[in-house]
Amino acid sequence: MAFVKDMLRMWAHSWKRFISIAMITLLGVAVLTGIYAGCRDAFRSTDRFFDAQGLHDVQVLSTAGLSNGDIAALRKVNGVAKVQAERSQEVTFDLDGRKSATMQEIGTNGIDQPYLQEGRMPKKAGEIAVTRKFIRDSGKHIGSRLTVTPESASSDTSDTSDTNGADGTNETNGTDEAPSFPTKLTIVGVVLDPQNLSNPDGYSAMTSFRSTATTDYTFFAPSDGVTGTLCTSATLLVKGAAAESTFDESYENTVKQVTDRIDGTVKTDRQKARRQELLDAGNRKIADARAEADKKFADAQSQIDANRQQFNQQVDQIVSMQAGAAAAGAAANGANAGAAAAAGATTPQLDETTRETMRETIIAASPELTQAKQQLDQAQSQLNEQKASTEQTLKTKENELKTSIPQVRWYVQDRQSLGGFSALKSDLDSIQSLGNAFPIVFLLVAVMMSLTAMARMVEEDRSLIGTYVGLGYGRLAVASRYLLFALLACLIGGGLGLIAGFLGIPAFLLVVLQGMYVMPGLRLEYDWLYGSLGIALFVVGVLAATIYACVQEMRQTPASLLRPKAPRAGSRILLERIRPVWNRIGFLGKVTARNIFRFKSRLIMTVGGVAGCTALIVCGLAINDTVADLGIKQYRDIYQYDLMVVSDDSDASAMRTKVASDGRVTSSLDVRIESGDLAISGGGDGDSGKAGSSGSESIQLVAVPEKHLSDLGEMVTLQPVSSGMLGTSGVGKTGSLKLDDDGVIVAQSAASALGVKAGSKVRLTNGDGVRATAKVSAVNRNLIGSDVYVSETYYAKLFDSKDAKNTKNSKSSEDSEALTWNAVLAKLSGSDTSQTDYVESLEEDSSVMKAVSCAHMADSFKFDLMGAVVALIVALAGGLALVVLFTLANTNVSERVREMATLKVLGFFDREVHHYVNREMMILTVMGVILGLPLGRLVGGMLTMALNMPSLYFEVEVKPLSYVIAAAATMTFALLVQLFVNPVLDRIDPISSLKSVE
Repeated sequence: MAFVKDMLRMWAHSWKRFISIAMITLLGVAVLTGIYAGCRDAFRSTDRFFDAQGLHDVQVLSTAGLSNGDIAALRKVNGVAKVQAERSQEVTFDLDGRKSATMQEIGTNGIDQPYLQEGRMPKKAGEIAVTRKFIRDSGKHIGSRLTVTPESASSDTSDTSDTNGADGTNETNGTDEAPSFPTKLTIVGVVLDPQNLSNPDGYSAMTSFRSTATTDYTFFAPSDGVTGTLCTSATLLVKGAAAESTFDESYENTVKQVTDRIDGTVKTDRQKARRQELLDAGNRKIADARAEADKKFADAQSQIDANRQQFNQQVDQIVSMQAGAAAAGAAANGANAGAAAAAGATTPQLDETTRETMRETIIAASPELTQAKQQLDQAQSQLNEQKASTEQTLKTKENELKTSIPQVRWYVQDRQSLGGFSALKSDLDSIQSLGNAFPIVFLLVAVMMSLTAMARMVEEDRSLIGTYVGLGYGRLAVASRYLLFALLACLIGGGLGLIAGFLGIPAFLLVVLQGMYVMPGLRLEYDWLYGSLGIALFVVGVLAATIYACVQEMRQTPASLLRPKAPRAGSRILLERIRPVWNRIGFLGKVTARNIFRFKSRLIMTVGGVAGCTALIVCGLAINDTVADLGIKQYRDIYQYDLMVVSDDSDASAMRTKVASDGRVTSSLDVRIESGDLAISGGGDGDSGKAGSSGSESIQLVAVPEKHLSDLGEMVTLQPVSSGMLGTSGVGKTGSLKLDDDGVIVAQSAASALGVKAGSKVRLTNGDGVRATAKVSAVNRNLIGSDVYVSETYYAKLFDSKDAKNTKNSKSSEDSEALTWNAVLAKLSGSDTSQTDYVESLEEDSSVMKAVSCAHMADSFKFDLMGAVVALIVALAGGLALVVLFTLANTNVSERVREMATLKVLGFFDREVHHYVNREMMILTVMGVILGLPLGRLVGGMLTMALNMPSLYFEVEVKPLSYVIAAAATMTFALLVQLFVNPVLDRIDPISSLKSVE
């Protein structure tokens, strides 16, 4: 009992050490569990939401639409639980200029169901549900009416831009027709699209660089009123996928098994079958056209024959009358009256030559008959010409049918191809990577501080330990006094850390996340396993340090422990050997120098602890500076143009005329911009594999006219980059990079994410969904967005060559259709405000689909999620620095109580004692800061480079002000600690402190 009471008394006396260890553990466990828990809660809530709404696991799209046969084939694939045929149509409407939307049929098989937020779901034809983004932008409400206009060319797929055959065939197989939706609409509900969880009212409204939508809005309509049997896509649910977390690798493996089966068998067979259906449909149309033409020609020929027969009868009647009259006259002049009677009783018999002569004479003598004969002959001639022309046209169609219908392509996509899904997953993964890295530093600092504190605690009880061991207590029993002390501090600190880690930090992160994404059903959850392991990790580290400190002391005999520890032998420090410097240092300065450098363990612990905390602060500020400068670097330095304006191909000429006539443009470059995909090439022809897989990036494909390749450098800063050490990159000289016909220039953001470098082979997908394998000639410095620049010639080589096999017999390369320059990059005159106003006015023009002001983008670019996490990390790092400095200062004072008492006896005033002690701590703090600043830059660079996010490359930037803030914060914490240490120095009693230990 006395042993226990003494142990408790010792614990109470060491309450400062207890608080220090508990606080370090609290901060470490909070960092370890907090960011993880926040991301995990977001992952779990979205996974539950996706399962509830039936978000598809696989989506299949085709360049020719999907028929009933395609849907039936997909249902037979092993591992497919459900298949839902989907119909959609792109429409336009007027909303402060022309806007586009996708009319999406609400599926009847429970897949991709919109989440109702307000109102009710549409049930009747003409009713629709819209997203909150549309409500915000349009100012409309439930009950409002809207009239839309279908696009002239119906979309064949909902997520990619695909091409039909050259004949524009989109209605195939006799009865398959493209989907058509009602055009007069009434809003009855507001819904959340499960494919896009972006919050239109939050921070995501500013992050337009993350937008992946091909249209401005999505309208959801019921099946009632939708016509057309051709499907734009098919969505699938995979067996067993719902049981896995959609963000885990196990889910991806489950889905991949099904996508591989579709790619391996169904895809190839149905592509061929679908093309054959198109050919058969075309042949049927030609046959039907020939039969219809033959019937019309036969009817026309019958009409002409009937008219000619009537004409001939009329002429023959006249011939007969004239012949009869002639015969009667001849008989009247004869002598035989009987002969006259006989002649008058019968029609004279004329030979064919005489009759034809009479017919011609009669027709020639009558203008009416002449005109009638000419009309009959002309009608017959025209009919013969029409028959010949129609037959020739049909034969030409038959010959061109096979070449005019391209090969059908299927695209098998998983959830990674959804822009909203991949953006959310990337954001959370990146934040979680920070949460996995920072606790390591906290753990190392916790072990160092625990070793320092517990080593001093054991050393203070040296004689007591010797007494207990001498009385027969086992070394383990004696060590348990300190082990239980450290364990209890870790458990209390860890418990409080779990509260902060699973409640406080996640609540803060989720508030920020909900400003970017809408996540219904979000709730905070506790992970017993991870929380227990988090505490155990720090318990093991702290107990290991405590065991080491106990072993170092208890390996001595009781007699040695009962005697005071011999003072450390005096030794010279390196500075003493530098006489010119040493001789000019005062007495107290020499004492301070000896105290700092003679006690190596204290030097290492203090400098290392301070350096670690300073590095954490610098690291957080480095990430913040890097993110803050992204917009300025991209839209001020890399993009030299002020305006990018894009239009539909049909409006490209009107758009260019509009921009040129406004008088605001000082220089411009016409280009073609398409939304495409960049993936690591598998070495084939680039037409295999899945679109939107984890090894792909959404890109903006920019084709440049051959005559203006050199002008690209005036609109975009072209700087080659190369990979460096520790994830860094080297940037080449501005203007040293040129676009040519030997390859494409890939943006650094996409190249970094895929591991692409100059000379690599990549698979490019253009705006029409055509894929080709391209060579990367260079990687260009680019931070926001993923631009891929290609020359006009190389574009034609990549994407026309695949169809050349089918079209080389029908048209030569010289006759191939030229690219439509649907975009303009321009430099504008005027201030940033006037440029922004001009761009806003351009967007209202009917010929403009999208206009972007670089000045506006540079000013409005934000990344609030990363900023919030950085603020959290800096705050926790500052708290750790405060605890570390407090622990080291108290340990320093407890080690030198006799020394401080001696100074007081020698006549030092309290302020002089304060200065004597605090000067050493400030010097050690400065040394730690000097070491921590570059260390923080290095760690910050490594962590920033590890943040692999779509369409973003983090070019590490640390502003001088950030170094000043980190140093000033650490020094401020050191000064704050002095306020707590000075009273401790004042309470030192020289008499009791200097009593002999014996």
